[in-house]
Amino acid sequence: MIQRTPYADALTYGLMIAGFLLLIGPLLVVIAGASQSVVQVNSIPFSFLPQGEFLTNAQTAWQRANLGNALLNSMIMATLVTIGKVALSAFTAFAIVFFRSPLKHIFFWTVFITLMLPLEVRVVPTYSVAADIFQPFRSILGWFGTEVSVEWNLLNSYVGLTLPLVATATGTFLYRQFFMTIPDELAEAARMDGSGPIRFFVEMLLPLSRTNMAALTTIMFVYAWNQYLWPLLMVTDPSYKTVMMSLRALLPAEDGTPDWNVTLAGSLIIITPPLLVVAFLQRWFVRGLVSSEK
Repeated sequence: MIQRTPYADALTYGLMIAGFLLLIGPLLVVIAGASQSVVQVNSIPFSFLPQGEFLTNAQTAWQRANLGNALLNSMIMATLVTIGKVALSAFTAFAIVFFRSPLKHIFFWTVFITLMLPLEVRVVPTYSVAADIFQPFRSILGWFGTEVSVEWNLLNSYVGLTLPLVATATGTFLYRQFFMTIPDELAEAARMDGSGPIRFFVEMLLPLSRTNMAALTTIMFVYAWNQYLWPLLMVTDPSYKTVMMSLRALLPAEDGTPDWNVTLAGSLIIITPPLLVVAFLQRWFVRGLVSSEK
C-alpha cells in the first residue's frame, strides 16, 4: 500500500527547487550581466532581466582577449586530450581484463593509484620533462660516463599542451568495470570464429561500450577545457594561449572603467562549448555511468 505524504512531497519539491536555483543562479547572473551596459551592470540592486547589449559586449570581449585564436587552441587541446584519454583508457582496460597475466592486477592498481597524483601534484617534474625531453636519458647515460648534448622541449606546442594530460586512471577504471561485465562466452565465441584480439576489440567491445565512451568523452572534454595551470606553464607564445588564460585579459583594469558586462559576455562565450558538449551527450553520459545493461 502506497501512503500519500503531501507534506513530505512538498518539502522534497521545495528542496529540489532551492537546489536548482542555487545551481542556476550564477549562470543567470552571467546571462543578465552580459547583456547589460556598464551603468546597468554596476547598479544596485542588480537586475536579473536581460537587456540588449550582448552583441556589443561580446564583440568588445572578443577583440580584447583575442578569443577567436584562444577558442581554436582550447578546442584543439580539449579534442586531442579527449581522444587520447578515451583511446588509451580503452586499450589499457582491454589489456588488463582480457589478457591473462599474473601481474595484471598489479598493473591495474598501479594505474589506479595514480588518482592520488593529479597534475597539480606532479606539475614540477612533469614540466621539467616537458621542457627538456632528453633530460632523463642524459641522466641515465651520465651514470655510465656517456654525455649527450641533444635537447628538445614541448613548450609552445599542441603536443606539450595535450600529451601530459592524456594518461588517466579514471577512464581505465570505467572501462575495466564495464569490460568485466562482458560474458566470457562472448570472447570464447569470437576466438572460435577466428577473431583476433584487435578485431574482437574493434568490432565487439567498442560498439558495446558506446555509452561509457560518451560518458568519458563528456568528463574529459570539460576537464581539458577548464585546464589553466598546465597551459600557463607550457605557453609563452600568445598564439598558443587558451581561453582560460585569456580570462585575465577580460578583467577590468584597476584604474579603468569597471566594465563587468564585457567580462561576463566573454565568460559566456568561453563556457558555451563545454555546455553544448554536456547538453548533446547528456543522455549517454547518464546512461554510461548508471546503466546496468549488459
